Amino acid sequence: MLPPFQTALPVIQTLEDAGYEAFFVGGSIRDSLLGRPVHDVDIATSAKPEEVKALFKQTVDVGIEHGTVLVLYGRRQYEVTTFRTESEYKDYRRPESVEYVDSLLLDLKRRDFTMNAIAMDKTGKLIDPFSGKEAIRDKRIETVGSPEERFREDALRMMRAVRFMSQLGFEIENGTKRAIRVYAHLLKYIAVERITQEFIKLLEGVRPYEALAFLCETRLLSYLPGLEKMEMRLMPALNSALNELTESQLWVYLIKAVEPDDENAFLRKWKLPNLKRKAILRTLGFVRKRTARPWDTVMLYDAGKKTAVDAETVFCALRREDWREHTPAIEKVFREMPITDRSQLAVDGKMLMDFFSKKGGPWLKEMLREIETAVLTGKVDNQWDAIRGWLACKHPQEKKF
Repeated sequence: MLPPFQTALPVIQTLEDAGYEAFFVGGSIRDSLLGRPVHDVDIATSAKPEEVKALFKQTVDVGIEHGTVLVLYGRRQYEVTTFRTESEYKDYRRPESVEYVDSLLLDLKRRDFTMNAIAMDKTGKLIDPFSGKEAIRDKRIETVGSPEERFREDALRMMRAVRFMSQLGFEIENGTKRAIRVYAHLLKYIAVERITQEFIKLLEGVRPYEALAFLCETRLLSYLPGLEKMEMRLMPALNSALNELTESQLWVYLIKAVEPDDENAFLRKWKLPNLKRKAILRTLGFVRKRTARPWDTVMLYDAGKKTAVDAETVFCALRREDWREHTPAIEKVFREMPITDRSQLAVDGKMLMDFFSKKGGPWLKEMLREIETAVLTGKVDNQWDAIRGWLACKHPQEKKF
C-alpha cells in the first residue's frame, strides 16, 4: 500500500472502530493502479456526516449537503463522504436530492467511469464491481452503466471523459463515444467555469492533439465558449506537435487556428483571469509579427525570452516544424544581448533631462527607446560616457552647451 494510503489508515480505522464501513475510493485508486502520483485520498463510509464529525476533532463542512465532510488529521485533510445514491438531476448537472445508503456497491454505481468506481479496503484489497481495473489495463474510458444515463445526469462528464483521454492517453470506448455525439448539446447547460476547468486540464495532458480532434469529431467543440461551428477551422490545423506544447502555448495556437473575430472577447468567454488572458494575447501578437518577418534582436528584446520562445514554438507548430531546431538560436541571442530589460540601461530619464536641460515629456520615452535600440544593435556601448557622446553627435540641435 502506497504511503498516502498508509497515512490515511487511522481515519479508516477510527470509522471502523466505531462500527462503520470505510473504504478508499475514487481517483487515488485509479492513479495508484496506473503508477501515477497519488495526491488527494478520498474515503467513502457508511457513517452519516454528523457521525463522522462526532468522531474527529477537526472537520470542515465542505459539502455536507451532499454528504461530504473534510476531516483534518495528522496535518493532512481527507474528504470523507457517506455512501449515497442520487435522485433525478436538474440542469443536467446537479442531483435534485441525495439519499444516504448502507451499500458501497450502490455508492460506486453512481460514479462516472469504471476506472473511478474502484474501492480499496484497509488491507489493500480492491472492490471492483464494474471491472475498472480491466478498463485501466486496456486504457479504456467507459461509463458505469448506460453512458446515455450518465451524460443525461451530468453533462460535464462528457468533458471529463475527453480530459481523461488527454491526461491518461486512454481511448474512449465506442458506446461512450456514440453517446457523446448524441448528447453533446447538453453541454450548453453547464457553467462556463466548470467547462474551463476541464478544458485547461485537457490542455495540460499528454495528448491534447487527440483530445481536441475528438472534440471536433463528436461536435462537443461547438458547445465550448466561442467555438460554435469551428470544427472545420480547427481540425485541419491539428497535428501531433500539439502534444509538445504547454497549456498557455495551446491557447495561442487555438486562437491562431480558429481566428475568432475578437480574440480578447473570445478569451473573456472562457472567464480566464485577466493576467493570463493578457499574456496569451501578448504572445499571439508576437506570433503574428513572427509570421510577417524573422526575429531580430530588437523584436526579441521587446518580447522577452519566455514570450519569444512561446511565440516561436507556436509558430513552428502551426507550420508543422520542430521548434527545437529554432528556439536554441533565440536563447543564444538573449545570452549575448547587452541588455535584456530597460532597467539595465546605463541611462535613465533624469540623466537625459539633465543632459538636454529639458523637462520631462513624451520626448523622454522616445529618446530612451532610441538609446535602447542603439545599444541592442551595437551602435553604442551601454555606458553613460559612450551614450552621452553618441547623443551629442546624434542630436546636436537638442543639446544646450
